[in-house]
Amino acid sequence: MKRAFGVLAALLLLGGVAFALLKPVNDDPKDSGAVNVSGVIGSEKREFFDDAEVKKELAAKGLTVKVLSAGSWQMADNLDGMDFAFPASQPPADAIRASRKITETAIRPFYSPLVIMAHEGTAKALAANGLASQDPVSKVWTFKMDPYLDAVRSGRKWDQLTGDKPGELSGDIYLTTTDPTSSSSGAMYVALLSFLENGHQPVADVAGVEKTKGLLHTAITKQGALKKSTDEPFADFLSNGGGALVLAYESQAAELVVKKKAPEDLVVLYPDTTVYSDHTVVGLTENGRKLADQLNGNPRLRELAAQYGFRPQGDTNAFGQQLKSASGSFNLAPNLSAAKVKQAPIPVADMLQKLIDGATKG
Repeated sequence: MKRAFGVLAALLLLGGVAFALLKPVNDDPKDSGAVNVSGVIGSEKREFFDDAEVKKELAAKGLTVKVLSAGSWQMADNLDGMDFAFPASQPPADAIRASRKITETAIRPFYSPLVIMAHEGTAKALAANGLASQDPVSKVWTFKMDPYLDAVRSGRKWDQLTGDKPGELSGDIYLTTTDPTSSSSGAMYVALLSFLENGHQPVADVAGVEKTKGLLHTAITKQGALKKSTDEPFADFLSNGGGALVLAYESQAAELVVKKKAPEDLVVLYPDTTVYSDHTVVGLTENGRKLADQLNGNPRLRELAAQYGFRPQGDTNAFGQQLKSASGSFNLAPNLSAAKVKQAPIPVADMLQKLIDGATKG
């Protein structure tokens, strides 16, 4: 009897080996049950979608995602054959939804406030001249927007600041941004400045555009040629090129901190009034909407998003937990309210477009 069982086991084993040898290797998502999902994203989310763990989690949910990068305001022209668009803020998403007559509620899986990147010597020079401060307890840095607007209006220069400052600082004081006609962060900068210049009220009519466009035009044109995507001025800053003060998403700095890649003299300044950039998914097909649901509700994807510096809407603690597991330095602000960072409302999409036209054309 034992011998019969032994023979049967050997046959089963041989059968299994033969099946494994004969079974074709097949990575086609159709045959594996997964579906291909194609979309256009902002460049700041490229590394998130390229992450092997993100791909693995999405594959486990039956989704194989392929992405192209484009400026948020350029996405509407690149949607043929796409299942979703994922701009860095809500206004370009609203514009896409309106043009496509999409009525489903917009899904905003995560957000990131706009911050200012500087080197430590530059931050200290700003603080000595009333343009920035550092909280003595939390050590969080604040950038003072109203004094900054005064500096933009008056054409204040770095060499007019008193006290010690890095020797490389020269010319006008300004924030380096992206092109607001193509990039969401540049457009959000226009929205922020218009709010402050309009008496801390969102611009809601043509009179508001006329009132604010002079300052907006000055702040944009004094930068010279503008980069198209957020990654470009950020990369220039990290290589010690580009502007002394670079407007960026907090997520870009936080990712460096979490992954222990941040420059030692990096200072992240939170504008005392800033804009929260709501990364908004527009599902163009059923598969695109499935992806949006996963990005919004999947706990593992929320955790991975926080590792890339984003603040998941559905898990307010995820961002802070990632900072705790990092070095604990660089003084990022897990709690924006505690850091006294105010949020400026963003104008509706068509009014924002008028502001962008005023900023770039005068």
